[in-house]
Amino acid sequence: MKAIVIGGGIGGMSSAIALEKSGIDVEVFEAVKEMKPVGAAISIWPNGVKCLNALGMKTALRELGGNMAYMAYHDGTTGAPLTRFSMAPLVQQVGEYPCPVARAELQAMLIDTFGRERVQFGKRVIQVEQTGSGVIATFSDNTQATGDFLIAADGTHSVIREYVLEQKLERRYAGYVNWNGLVTIDERIAPADQWTTFVGDGKRVSLMPVSGNRFYFFFDVPLPKGLPQDRSTVKADLTGYFQDWAEPVQQLIAAINPDTTNRVEIHDIEPFSRFVKGRVALLGDAAHSTTPDIGQGGCAAMEDAVVLASTLASHSLGIEDALLRYQARRVERVKDLVLKARKRCDVTHARDPAITAEWYDSLKSETGERVLAGMCETIEGGPLG
Repeated sequence: MKAIVIGGGIGGMSSAIALEKSGIDVEVFEAVKEMKPVGAAISIWPNGVKCLNALGMKTALRELGGNMAYMAYHDGTTGAPLTRFSMAPLVQQVGEYPCPVARAELQAMLIDTFGRERVQFGKRVIQVEQTGSGVIATFSDNTQATGDFLIAADGTHSVIREYVLEQKLERRYAGYVNWNGLVTIDERIAPADQWTTFVGDGKRVSLMPVSGNRFYFFFDVPLPKGLPQDRSTVKADLTGYFQDWAEPVQQLIAAINPDTTNRVEIHDIEPFSRFVKGRVALLGDAAHSTTPDIGQGGCAAMEDAVVLASTLASHSLGIEDALLRYQARRVERVKDLVLKARKRCDVTHARDPAITAEWYDSLKSETGERVLAGMCETIEGGPLG
């Protein structure tokens, strides 16, 4: 049995590794000539960590992760602490650590695990056809690939999604802009073993430790789409949006490198229930594009990969039947994640300022139980418990 995987990102490489471990031949095709991950880092929560562990990357992943032992919120303007608590109860309940990692290093780990020389770069798919016994993918260089089935892990702008759904879906703007990057850890800004977030006015400034003595940082600001901003205006933009904020925020703005800071207008896609058309299946952002507000986008793609491979390996009624069973196991789970993230996004970014003000006030009495309980519920909904 042979699989064609379209996309060399987190979902594509996770699925390629998972399928190969199940005894399926795999070819991977990636549109770009060189991988340049979108976003500086990613928080892999324990449900995603367990998936990568199961795919043989436990040791390699731990070497990339930062020690996120605590979680804390601060008032953005004064810098005063609102709450701080240990992540240990979460680890104890779900049986694994969260693992914030630099996205480029995660991407490299996945590609190297599969075999970098085996990934075919510069292959942009333009057409997918199905025959009675397989699938043909045609690329922009007029080459073709054939296989028994095809996994479309070609991201939020998926070309193949329209083929599967037989309609084009528009992305929904979530109402805020995110700037993100990496800086050297400076404990005058935040503790090295803590996920630290400053909040106020529907804005966030957040720092997570990753390996190599670095913080992953991000700034969120509710803004209209299409503003004339880019890397050349990063420092001026952030200085303006956070001019009255606490000294650690000012120190972070001073420390960032505009040349390596990403600016992203955040979108998602309304959840849908069809991931499969015959021998073609959507996976990752192609199937469930979400905002990053609960940190589950990449984790959901890893879950997809594990479920896909196990379903194909454990059923014998044919490929099309197995792919429909993969769909059945994933649709409600990922719909829940997309809608949870959307709800969190609205609270965090002051879609209703009164509700956001209530959240800020509740943080002053937060001891960790409520926050960690919500995280545990999300994590334990994954395929590996």
